[in-house]
Amino acid sequence: MVLDYIALGILVFVVLVMFYGIIVIHDIPYEIAKHRNHPHQDAIHVAGWVSLFTLHVLWPFLWIWATIYRPDRGWGFTQRLQHDETEISALKEELAALQARMTTLEQTDK
Repeated sequence: MVLDYIALGILVFVVLVMFYGIIVIHDIPYEIAKHRNHPHQDAIHVAGWVSLFTLHVLWPFLWIWATIYRPDRGWGFTQRLQHDETEISALKEELAALQARMTTLEQTDK
């Protein structure tokens, strides 16, 4: 009889450890995001809870989402963004030159 209670106690202990262990494991991406000062911390935290109910499908993507942002370089797209901005300014200048040429051609046709 005493062994039955000991076995029941061990079973309850194992179930509780597994239950809370899964919750702690699913909070790892949120903790990473919090440590990195991620701008989407709350969304990652909520998605971690949603992942518990979707059989952990979202959890690997949350891990990637949390680790892709770093405070020192942000998302890592600044170099590409700067290149795009210079390309856009060059295109604007070319467009302005073409518009000026078009207006002069229209005036000479009249």
